[in-house]
Amino acid sequence: MQNGGGGLPAQSGGAKADIARLLDAIIKYDASDLHLAVGRPPAARVRGELHNLGQTPLTPDDTVALMKSITSERHQQELAERGGADFGFAYMDKARFRVSVFKQKGVVGLVLRQIPSKLRSFEEIGLPPVVKDLCMRPRGLVLVTGPTGSGKTTSLATMLDFINTECAEHIITIEDPIEYYHGHRKCVVTQREIGNDVPNFPEALRRALRQDPDVVLVGEMRDLDTIQTAITAAETGHLVFGTLHTTGAAETVNRIVDAFPTNQQAQIRTQLASTLLAVISQALMPTADGKGRVAAFELMFCNDAIRSLMRKGETFKINSHIQTGAKEGNILLDDFLFNLWSTQRITYNEMMHHCQEPEILERKVRDYTEMMKNRKR
Repeated sequence: MQNGGGGLPAQSGGAKADIARLLDAIIKYDASDLHLAVGRPPAARVRGELHNLGQTPLTPDDTVALMKSITSERHQQELAERGGADFGFAYMDKARFRVSVFKQKGVVGLVLRQIPSKLRSFEEIGLPPVVKDLCMRPRGLVLVTGPTGSGKTTSLATMLDFINTECAEHIITIEDPIEYYHGHRKCVVTQREIGNDVPNFPEALRRALRQDPDVVLVGEMRDLDTIQTAITAAETGHLVFGTLHTTGAAETVNRIVDAFPTNQQAQIRTQLASTLLAVISQALMPTADGKGRVAAFELMFCNDAIRSLMRKGETFKINSHIQTGAKEGNILLDDFLFNLWSTQRITYNEMMHHCQEPEILERKVRDYTEMMKNRKR
């Protein structure tokens, strides 16, 4: 497998054989995603970069045939009517994939994300052990944030697996689509998929509160109704996990408040201050040796000072309180990135690409470099 060519042998035997061979390649190369687009060969994302699988560009008929080989009639109808559909499926017992099929320029395209079959431990994904304490809390809201592909789903799966192993409770997940499967261990686990089991997130969340839950995972807090219901669920004695596509704790708080009309924002700040336990913001990047990927985290555990800032709407002061709250496990994303760089786990370019305050971080790097030079003298 190379950029621009090489990889799979010639394919034959129809679309089902073709998709099977492609999926086998994704598993073999430990790729995160498979891209199927008209006008270029199939491409696999390996450690953050796209590599062609073969040299023959896909035609419109090819992508339609590949799509039909894995897409149900219902999702094909959704594609025709709405221009896209999302779903998950199991490839035999080898792996699960989350699929997005869509139209672009009048033709069909697909992106398949490989979902690891093995649930990972805190140590394996680099999630600080202090997060385990959050999983044992009886109520409150925990938000895991970051851009698409930053590992939010994997972190949440690890946290739920920890609860499932340690506690005798009822976990309800609401996902679109279901990604990781959780078996019943100490917990009863109910996993509901949007579209298959329930029409939408707000409806699923309202129903969940009548199903005697202890822990509720909201796959994505994408609208005001879902956000409000999740906060209410956290207020009324449930541990609620949710995701947002934000970077950093302060931006996350602002995004939630800004989702509400102006006349409700003071109230929502008060509710959020009383229910929010933590914001875990993360980024995923290749390691310096190019052999794997590593996650960087920003951790904000709410204390009295941070809650007061949220109530007052002074979120611009949150970062300084995160910095001074290291004893409670708080850390800024830029500080986590710097630690990864200074221990040679990531490159300078990756650190600067994912940081939030590049000028401040550059000064820190210069000071560190100068200090290391002086030590060697």
